[in-house]
Formats: sequence, C-alpha cells, structure tokens
Amino acid sequence: MTDDDIPHDDGGTATEATLLADGGLEETTIDPWGSSTIADYRKLFEEFGIEAFDELLGDVPNPHYLMRRGVIFGHREYSPVADALANDDPAAVLSGFMPTGDPHIGHKLVFDEIIWHQNQGADAYGLIADLEAHAARGMSWDEIDEHTESYLLSLLALGFDPEEGTLYRQSQNRELQDLAFELGSNARFSEFASIYGFDGETNVSHMQSVVTQMADMLYPQLADEPKPTVIPVGPDQDPHVRLARDLAVRMRFFKVTEAYASFEASGAERKVIGEAYETLAAALDGDEVVRCEDAAAWLEEHDGESELTAARTAAIEKLSEAGMEPVRPRVRFFHRHGPTEAFEAMINAIEGEKRVYEGHIDAFEMDLDEAEALARTVEVDNGGYGFIQPSSIYHRFMTGLTGGKMSSSIPASHISLLDDPQDGYDKVKSATTGGRETAEKQRELGGEADDCPVYELYAYLLANDDDGLAEEVYQECVDGERLCGGCKQQAAELMKAFLEEHQQKRHEAKALLEQLDIDLSSTRRGPGGSH
Repeated sequence: MTDDDIPHDDGGTATEATLLADGGLEETTIDPWGSSTIADYRKLFEEFGIEAFDELLGDVPNPHYLMRRGVIFGHREYSPVADALANDDPAAVLSGFMPTGDPHIGHKLVFDEIIWHQNQGADAYGLIADLEAHAARGMSWDEIDEHTESYLLSLLALGFDPEEGTLYRQSQNRELQDLAFELGSNARFSEFASIYGFDGETNVSHMQSVVTQMADMLYPQLADEPKPTVIPVGPDQDPHVRLARDLAVRMRFFKVTEAYASFEASGAERKVIGEAYETLAAALDGDEVVRCEDAAAWLEEHDGESELTAARTAAIEKLSEAGMEPVRPRVRFFHRHGPTEAFEAMINAIEGEKRVYEGHIDAFEMDLDEAEALARTVEVDNGGYGFIQPSSIYHRFMTGLTGGKMSSSIPASHISLLDDPQDGYDKVKSATTGGRETAEKQRELGGEADDCPVYELYAYLLANDDDGLAEEVYQECVDGERLCGGCKQQAAELMKAFLEEHQQKRHEAKALLEQLDIDLSSTRRGPGGSH
C-alpha cells in the first residue's frame, strides 16, 4: 500500500501477474516491492478490473489538477467517496510512505492527493510504513528514523493539517497492530503465495507487514463509524488494495444479497431469475403470483445474454426443482460469523415481513441499500467492525529525467525534495526531452510532448493548478512553436523556485512536527531483516 514510486535495486518479490505492452516487447509487472513501471495502462482496465477515472470525473467536486489532466487515470469504486465529498458526508483518505530514502517528486503526487481530500472535508491519514521498511527492505531503525522525519516534514510543508488529520508510525500504533492481528485470522499463506509470490524463503515479518498494511487501509474506519475511504497509490500497489477489500468483506458478520426464492443462487443466476420475474410479474392481475416453475418455463423459451448461458441453465434447474414456490424479491442476511447475539439482534432489527432460517434471514420489505446499512449498524452495535471496502485511485508513474524508469540508483533520473535548488535546476536542464533531432525538424514536425519527461514535470508538478500553462506548453510543443532549450529553461527555473519554497516551508514545519505525538527516535532493536 505504501507509495514508493522509484524502483529499488534490491530485487522484488515474485509477481502476481505480468502485463505485456502491445507487441509484447516490453514486460512490466504489478509488484508492490519491485519495479514501478506500467508498459500499457490499458491492460490494467482489461485484466485487473481497474476503472477509468475520467468516466466519473464529472461527479468529483472541485477535482484536483492531477485528476483533470489524467495523471490520476484509474480507480476502484471511488464513487462512494466522491458522493460523500459532494454531500458533506463522512469520508476518509489514507496513504503511506515507506521511509527507505529521501522523499522525491513522485511522492509529492500522493502528498497532494491526501491534502486535496483533506481540503474537501475528508478525514486525512498519513502513515510511515516503518514496519514494512524494516521487514521488507531490511532497513535499520536508525535509517528509518532519519527518513521518517523527512517524509513528515514534506507532508506538513505541502499543507497537511495535523490538527484535522492523523499522522502515525506503524510501529507506534497499538490499535493498528491489534487490528492487523484480527485481520491475520482471515488471511491465508496460500493467497500470499499467489498474490505476492511468497515462498518458504520469505521471512515471517515480511508477511506480517502485509497484514499491517491491510490494517492501515481499514484503520480510518475505526474512528466514529465505518466510512468510504480512498487509498491514493501507484498501480503497483493494487495487489494490496484488492487484498484489503477482500479482508474487509471477510471480517463482516453478515453477507447481504438479493434473492428470489428459498434456494440460494449466484449473482449471475439471480440476474436471469430477476429478468424472468420482472417480465412475468408485469402481466399479472390481482392476487396472482409468479411461481418458480413459471419462471423456469419462461427462461427456457427466451434466450438472453450469451455470457449468462451457464447461469440460465443452472437457474432453470433450481427453479424447476422449487416447483410451485412463489418467486418473491427479497434481501437475504447470511450470518457468516460473529456472536449469536448479533444474529438475534438482526432478527429484531428487521421491520416488516421476514422469515428466519438456520443461518439466514429473508426480509421482504427493504431494498439492498437499506439492508446493507442495517447489517452494518447491527454489526457495529454488537462488537464488529462493519467495514466498507476501501476505494483507491491510481496515478501514472513519472518518467525518469534521463528517459526510461526513475531509479534511486541514478540520481540524475529523479529530483529529491531535499535536492539543492541549483541541483534541481541543473537536472532539469540536462533532462531528456521529446524533441526532434534539430530545431528545424521541431518547427516542422512539432515535438512529442506525450513522450517528454520535461512536459511531465509541467503537468505533474510545475504548472500546479494552472491548467492554462500546462495546455500552453503542450500545444506549443506539438505545434513546433516551442523549442526544447527554452522549455527546459522555463521548467528549470520553476523547479528551482519550487524547491526553494518547499525547503523553506520544511524548515518552518520543524516546530510543528515537534509538537505532534510522534516519536522520531525509535527504541526498537534489530539490524534489519532480509526479504
């Protein structure tokens, strides 16, 4: 879950899946501890179920410039967060930082995303993933302490309000560690092996740090009440997000589904049964009811979506076996786990017609959203968490200033937020561009801004909230009006000014950091592990 955009040279864990760019020439992976490059972002939509962010951009109040410019390109179920922000309802944002080096301009993307959500009214959480750094990267506690302060200073300098938000270190948060322990009871080594490639050589603390990250993503929901929570990360962290979403469901006392009869059906089967019911019910008069055998006959006579063929066959069989039983829409509460008192409380909480079975309850006078809300309330009232699955947003990785990947082992490829402003200036001036071989060709053909690390600096950072500047740089480049020398000169000056201002604000933030309840000197022992 931690955002660590610059790839590390200490190797990564075996990956869950591999993505190939068009043509199969460049291979990239989704690996939280390995290389942070995605060859073809479209594959993330097709193969991993990440949704395109631009499809819901219009629903986001005062969208951040990273959203407007497509830098934030994807999401998992961000709509509940956007709706909460638009309606001043409770919401939260959380992301973490593994203190393995200096904060850099890639981290600034996530800093900004946290701060923007805080400014929109969300409860904001920023965490230092020091347990992960120790277990997965082998960092000593002295090294971790040094970098922890630096990350927090940059977050504060960029505008995080600690009075309205929460900052913590994993190692110092006992409530978080208790939650991780509980989540661990619902996690299995087999899925760790499948998702992360863990094997017999993976140290146990590394596995424990993963469960701690799952707890991080659910931690904002321990305060006050469960709430929509967004995790801003790079796409390499998606395996963590998906596991956290799964664990949030597994921790729930009740599973709530729609149903049409006493038998259980899959989601696809319910879809085709619902189709039959809606059609047949529309033609009924008076006290007539749709019966299971009628729905089975209708499905046999009418073709549906080809991808639901297997579901139709299974639904027909189940409906036929149920015979004369009426088909009636209902919501079903399955008691997955939790105290018996919670099941009894649910029975009493459901108003209107209901039927109680061993292990589940059918309610006939509420819709699915009402049922979900009731299940969550009963769970929380009876000692459960009532977690809402965390959402996520994903930003594109920045290209290295030297072309290709940003790498911590190649200082010229990235800019640290601690770089001397003149060094930042020089790095930009020396950066690779998307320009043509000569000025004449540039004027004739235009530059390739879409493949230019310097243009990325404008879009991701230097233009800030000024969309006009970002658009001007882009258009002048592709039209051949802007040459690379002048473009880099402008960018270098803006970078120098940014670093000067940011470092001054970091200096001012030291007094504020000293007032916060965060111990920057760990008392833990240990030289660092090996992953």
